[in-house]
Amino acid sequence: MSSIPTAQLWRELTGSRMGLTGLLILSGLVALSLLTLAAVPYDTFREWTNPNSWLEYPKSAVPVWVNLLLVEDIPEHMILTPAHSENVAPSAIPTYSEAFALDYTYDDFPGGFIYEYTAEYTGSPLLEMSVTRPDGLQLELVSAALPSAPAGTLHSEKIFSTDAQLHKNLVLQSGMFAYDTVGLSSERIVFGDADSGQPLKGRYVFIVGMYGAEGSISDSTLIIDGKAFGMVGTDEMRRDLAVGLLWGTPMALFIGLAVAIGSVAAGLIYGVYAGYRGGITEESMMRLNDIVYALPALPFLIILAVTLSNSIFVMVGFLMIFGWVGIAKVSRSMALQIKTRGYVEAAQLMGQKNRVIMFRHIIPQLLPYAFASVAISVPAAITTEAGLSFLGLGDPAFPTWGTILYDANTFGAAARGLWWWIVPPGMMIALTGLAFVFIGNAMDAIVNPRLRR
Repeated sequence: MSSIPTAQLWRELTGSRMGLTGLLILSGLVALSLLTLAAVPYDTFREWTNPNSWLEYPKSAVPVWVNLLLVEDIPEHMILTPAHSENVAPSAIPTYSEAFALDYTYDDFPGGFIYEYTAEYTGSPLLEMSVTRPDGLQLELVSAALPSAPAGTLHSEKIFSTDAQLHKNLVLQSGMFAYDTVGLSSERIVFGDADSGQPLKGRYVFIVGMYGAEGSISDSTLIIDGKAFGMVGTDEMRRDLAVGLLWGTPMALFIGLAVAIGSVAAGLIYGVYAGYRGGITEESMMRLNDIVYALPALPFLIILAVTLSNSIFVMVGFLMIFGWVGIAKVSRSMALQIKTRGYVEAAQLMGQKNRVIMFRHIIPQLLPYAFASVAISVPAAITTEAGLSFLGLGDPAFPTWGTILYDANTFGAAARGLWWWIVPPGMMIALTGLAFVFIGNAMDAIVNPRLRR
């Protein structure tokens, strides 16, 4: 390795096509990480493993852009808020009503629908829900009395299309259809053509009314459970995979850079100290280095993760322990050469302390090599964490790309054809590794005399 100034290293790195490509990819990943930290709510990160936080999303839905590639449109998931709501009082009966409107243009039926609301009322009002279809038919969905309550009581409830009473109400109105609706699901009755039974396209208006008591409905949503959602789709636990991929980016950079910087710094100082001191100190330190180097890293990491902790911070520490030995060997050999130079001997004659000589005269000469080693070490750290997470030994509280692949393997995503659960995290791991490989190879070609042109 040659000792070149850091400024010159940067100029030559940006002048290299491979190095510049790696820097551009890395800049994009850093920008994506900053955007995630600034724009994506932290609650989505904290609630990644909480199934109740994702109930509003569809299960195993494909990305919405898939519709651009298909002849038939897959129903998209819709979360609707009331298009119209009002308090009216015909005669002496206070009434609250709200309406949800949607244009259904898809070639398949939705997976169902959910009405979620919070009502504040006095007494025991009657809640009714109906839908007006594009063909003019009006179907009654729900008619039920809410629990009696004193003034100011809040009542929250979810009404599912799978509710037995709701389905019974629809079947009782089967005279409007030219076919038997007993064996059909509620969504097939609501969204089916009255003659052919095929999906009926057009405008649907869901109307909800509360009668017989003073009150109002708040925080109401109508969820049409589609089969396509978001830019990356959802998994079996209804989680938006885009959130996992976005939060996985800063996590991957943190793991890779923390392990690489920590292991390179430790190995650099260890090797320089051993090479500078020489003698029995060097011999004993390098024998310890050989022992650690001979240990099989992956089996030890698996054992440590199982017996001690699978915390991501503990994993980073383990990866540092096994990552410094190679750096120490090279830095020790380079320190043996540098310590014989005149300026180092002059510093010794002037009475400078050993640590001053090491950190002022030797280690700065090795910084270009250290930068190249950091860049090359990052992909190994990221892939090792992904491998441990894929084996189920990662930290489940953090949405890393490895844990996403582990969940995909657990639910048989490959066998079920859920490619959007597998390909995006795999591509992100490959892209991140490729960026640092480009940077590392370009820097290695700059600092290694045998590779310089």
